[in-house]
Amino acid sequence: MRKNNEKAFEDNERNENSSQIEGRNAVLEALRSETVIDKIYVLDGCNDGPVQTIKREAKKKDAILRFVDKERLDHMSVTGMHQGVIAIAAAYEYAEPEDILKAAEEKGEKPFIFFLDGIEDPHNLGAIIRTACQAGAHGVIIPKNRAVGLTATVARTSAGALSHIPVARVTNMVRTIEEFKEKGMWFACADMDGDLMYRCDMTGSFGLVIGAEGKGVSRLVKEKCDFTVKIPMYGPLDSLNASVAAGVLAYESVRQRIEKEKK
Repeated sequence: MRKNNEKAFEDNERNENSSQIEGRNAVLEALRSETVIDKIYVLDGCNDGPVQTIKREAKKKDAILRFVDKERLDHMSVTGMHQGVIAIAAAYEYAEPEDILKAAEEKGEKPFIFFLDGIEDPHNLGAIIRTACQAGAHGVIIPKNRAVGLTATVARTSAGALSHIPVARVTNMVRTIEEFKEKGMWFACADMDGDLMYRCDMTGSFGLVIGAEGKGVSRLVKEKCDFTVKIPMYGPLDSLNASVAAGVLAYESVRQRIEKEKK
């Protein structure tokens, strides 16, 4: 199952022609420039000089390395001349988690942040970023592994929102939540077994955690949340699209904030 998921994920990235860099020299030049590299796919077992140099430079830039077989690289390749190396560049520069807290502080507001646990569909990520921006969130945090980054499709789907809201990428979502809780934030994760959203307090310094399509929030992340929250549903299906769920929950938080300000 994991191999199938990874292949589908790489198929998404294969369609990001504007952010895909192929060939050893091109990838090495990108790593040594100001280009933000999300991931580098390297032919498994290839350890010659140029590839070793790419690996070293990738570690310096904190880029994720994925080792795959030739068939997978051939499938991903647009030019047909990948030379055993394909890099995926980010369409936008990532912020730091602290930048998001600072953005809230500068506005004199309590932080409202989206934490996305493993969103793999770039259209969903782009849509959620747009919703977060319009709902007044101060930022979005995504994991480095097993999740889509800020690709060209994400940028297009966000329809300009990436220019107005910071997106940070972290190695360990659980640790980041723990650090933010120490700074006074509390967290709710979307979960079908949670409490009805109308009965939950989603105001104050608040982190909204949305899980991956079909898988939901991971167990370890869920355990770090203060409570779980569900959207009432009356149809025959058991869930909503991740971006739709994020929008519904975000605007319930907005509604509660408006009501609180009136009192």
